[in-house]
Amino acid sequence: MDTGPHDGIDLHALKRSIQRWAQELGFDRVGVAGTELDLAHARLLDWLAQGYQGDMDYLSRHAALRGSPQALTPGTLCVLSLRMSYFPAGAREAEAALADARSAYVSRYALGRDYHKVLRRRLQQLADRIEAQVGPFRYRVLTDSAPVMEVELARQAGLGWRGKHTLLLDREAGSWFFLGELYTDLPLPLDQPATEHCGTCQRCIDICPTRAIVAPYVLDARRCISYLTIEHRGSIPEPLRPLLGNRIYGCDDCQLVCPWNKFARVAAVDDFSVRNGLDAAALVALFAWTEEEFSERLLGSVIRRIGHERWLRNIAVALGNAPSSPEVLSALRARSEHASALVREHVRWALAQHAPQS
Repeated sequence: MDTGPHDGIDLHALKRSIQRWAQELGFDRVGVAGTELDLAHARLLDWLAQGYQGDMDYLSRHAALRGSPQALTPGTLCVLSLRMSYFPAGAREAEAALADARSAYVSRYALGRDYHKVLRRRLQQLADRIEAQVGPFRYRVLTDSAPVMEVELARQAGLGWRGKHTLLLDREAGSWFFLGELYTDLPLPLDQPATEHCGTCQRCIDICPTRAIVAPYVLDARRCISYLTIEHRGSIPEPLRPLLGNRIYGCDDCQLVCPWNKFARVAAVDDFSVRNGLDAAALVALFAWTEEEFSERLLGSVIRRIGHERWLRNIAVALGNAPSSPEVLSALRARSEHASALVREHVRWALAQHAPQS
């Protein structure tokens, strides 16, 4: 009789060891999901058909791979789904930062090191420990870097349920965490999916500044501030600019009002501690950064991925929404002849918001 490559391994004991190793590496929880994604994939295709993805064309190009872990990584039998808390200890209170229109608001997940690198390194270390225990096995480390339905896989792995804002929620940890995966050919015992606990609450829907959550569990990315300030490469629609407030990179409003986040944990790893004072930085100061300063100061930060041009675009909008002052006007005028037409457009708009006082 033919035997499989992992016959003889106590898979239940291995799973317990993996859970222990993952915690030692800074992960809060790990679960195991199967590879059946047909229902979630159908919902994704319907969402794409509505055009809610905006100009994130890669979501459409790789839609088939998202629904088939085996197509993305041949031989995959199950998925290890892991989560790691990122809320930075000691950061300025988010609500206070949002209320201070002269300061920049940066999404809490982006205040520290680039999570892609942090999770990838630790997931690789976990894979190495597994290999040391069972010998060579097929796997692939994934950290928001390939077409993966990570929220659905995490749900199936029992790590939480999809909230009405579309993020994963857990009763013991809220939503302030990253997700990462190991696709593997190890036939590990599967976990039970989490049950839902949003009930009739819709605070996340009501708080969204741009009304991007168009229905429970449905996000129109084209209106989402995170999309507009990070993924969107072009001009931010004028009607939405005043609604961005001082948010220059991402938005956390739907998480800040979620009742389950009273149970959220601060990050257990130092990588997510605040860098460059971005939890309380003045808009005028950040707007003055040259491209070289932007690249140097944000080395190792996920923010660096948007580039200096979009950085200036976003801050120009925030300065347009800021209280008028000589410092704000001087900062905007200093960029009014910028080489980028995109920057110039948003600076002109910002100056126009201060026209009565200029």
